[in-house]
Amino acid sequence: MGFGSYDESEQERQQSNDDEDESEGVAAHEHEHEGTVTVESDVSTDALIDRLGEMKDEE
Repeated sequence: MGFGSYDESEQERQQSNDDEDESEGVAAHEHEHEGTVTVESDVSTDALIDRLGEMKDEE
């Protein structure tokens, strides 16, 4: 077997693998979760909003 024939067979093998991968598709909702998030903080909402305003002014 010459080097050129190896390249051709390898390329054909890769193309057939690519075709198989495309047909499987992507499951967009495979890892979708439902739930809630809660955050406990000692800082008041007003203090956080004030700090956000300060950060925006710094830019």
